[in-house]
Amino acid sequence: ILFFEAQRSGYLPHNQRITWRANSGLNDGKASGVDLVGGYYDAGDNVKFGLPMAFTITMMSWSIIEYGKQMAANGELGHAMEAVRWGTDYFIKAHPQPYVLYGEVGDGNSDHYCWQRPEDMTTDRRAYKIDPSNPGSDLAGETAAAMAAASIVFRRSNPAYSRELLRHAYQLFEFADKYRGKYDSSITVAQKYYRSISGYNDELLWAAAWLYQASNNKYYLNYLAKNGDSMGGTGWAMTEFGWDVKYAGVQTLVAKFLMQGKAGHHAPVFEKYRQKAEYFMCSLIGKGSRNIQKTPGGLIYRQRWNNMQFVTSASFLATVYSDYLTSYRGSLKCAAGNVAPSELLSFAKSQVDYLLGDNPRATSYMVGYGNNYPRQVHHRGSSIVSIKVNPKFVACRQGYATWYTRKASDPNVLTGALVGGPDAYDNFADERDNYEQTEPATYNNAPLLGILARLAGGHGGYNQLLPVVSPAPNPVIAKLKPAPKPKWTPTPASSSSPITINQKMTTSWNHKGKTYYRYSTVVTNKSYKTVKALKLSISKLYGPIWGLTKSGNSYGFPEWLNTLPAGKSLEFVYIHAASPADVSVSSYNLA
Repeated sequence: ILFFEAQRSGYLPHNQRITWRANSGLNDGKASGVDLVGGYYDAGDNVKFGLPMAFTITMMSWSIIEYGKQMAANGELGHAMEAVRWGTDYFIKAHPQPYVLYGEVGDGNSDHYCWQRPEDMTTDRRAYKIDPSNPGSDLAGETAAAMAAASIVFRRSNPAYSRELLRHAYQLFEFADKYRGKYDSSITVAQKYYRSISGYNDELLWAAAWLYQASNNKYYLNYLAKNGDSMGGTGWAMTEFGWDVKYAGVQTLVAKFLMQGKAGHHAPVFEKYRQKAEYFMCSLIGKGSRNIQKTPGGLIYRQRWNNMQFVTSASFLATVYSDYLTSYRGSLKCAAGNVAPSELLSFAKSQVDYLLGDNPRATSYMVGYGNNYPRQVHHRGSSIVSIKVNPKFVACRQGYATWYTRKASDPNVLTGALVGGPDAYDNFADERDNYEQTEPATYNNAPLLGILARLAGGHGGYNQLLPVVSPAPNPVIAKLKPAPKPKWTPTPASSSSPITINQKMTTSWNHKGKTYYRYSTVVTNKSYKTVKALKLSISKLYGPIWGLTKSGNSYGFPEWLNTLPAGKSLEFVYIHAASPADVSVSSYNLA
């Protein structure tokens, strides 16, 4: 999530955690008489490209919709929602009239000619739009999908904002459907960078699926059924999913609607979508009729340039499909036979383990994670000294001469960024000019958000159980008794307390006739100051505890922590054969 903060354009908020960045792009849209300040830079450059930005927001929203509970348990849900809102606030500005959408600010050619911090940009910041005479159904469709998915994210916490997003989504879908055309025929400067090779039919179906999920409006369900064949939703058997080609994502969502019992008389068409979704899943785990290529180390391999985007997006689909099937008590039917849903989740885990360092090079492809991660990232802001450290202006070509060619580690660590990754043989060169492998992108990280939340949730796993079916017991846990609902136990301190305590049961098992429960407890510092000398009081604890140090009758920070900075959380776990222990804050200092 921190990587998204490093990619922010516009006026940075007071709670910005990536502090080496400053305000940038403050005149974006001005020349066209529209305010386009904000949004995200998509990768290592300073252009705002609408199509990948919208796909990023859709996937981040989907991550939260499926695994928001797990994010909340880890104290990250608020940050994830802020990351979505940074995108949707921009899309509201970029959509000033029902049939007008701004799809790019800046252009790749002039931007790539310079190597500058976003704060120093001297490049052309022209804005490019689509409208009825210059349509772009793929761009408008993907933005509609992003707005619809995000409206679900904010439905409870901010109903008025959620309704506003849905209103934009309806209009954008209508615009996309009514005025058909490829966006890069209208915004031709995007062709070299984000050309829509798959056309716009996949985005129209994708937007319809998200609008149905957000509104429950049968019009969109009927649209999926009526256009499934003609637009390729039921026909395309895919082995990739990403910012350009959405078919596998559509097929996964429609399969979900089918399992939820929402298909009605459309079941035969939806069944065809589902077969294609399963074709994709089988190809990932090597059990299909045409399997996806993998490196010798086991990473999905699709192309030389930024291969990692396909790894995370495919692994995300495998993760949610595994959970859908588990809740539906179904199995995956592959050419090589039936497969248990848990195999899909194991596959996703193997991909995440690889990208975090479990690979032949023992390299973590996430910047700032592990000991051996990329130090020369192809990223302007990261590779040039922070404007806060040295405010001296860096000119267009000067950046190349001084910073780009420097064979040294980046002055600013781009924490959390997932780079393009290794080649077909697991080889990787950590060099700034090796942009195929060392450039990060927002759409690499967005789907990873959901997978990490799911994997961090342990066996207490899938919370996105389909409303129509009852949850199947998790196959990993033997002889499962109906476990008590994960019980959230807020701290007894007053509601204004700067420290919150959330407890959650993550798993349970039987041993010699007794049921044991594992509880995860997250302590979060909600204040703007640092918590020191924290003392917790824990009673009704009848088993071992990990992640705290006991002193006398109270518990304090573990050895590896002395303080809890603003907004940060610590987690401890304990196991016993009873309901949650009573945990409360007995004392602390704010500094």
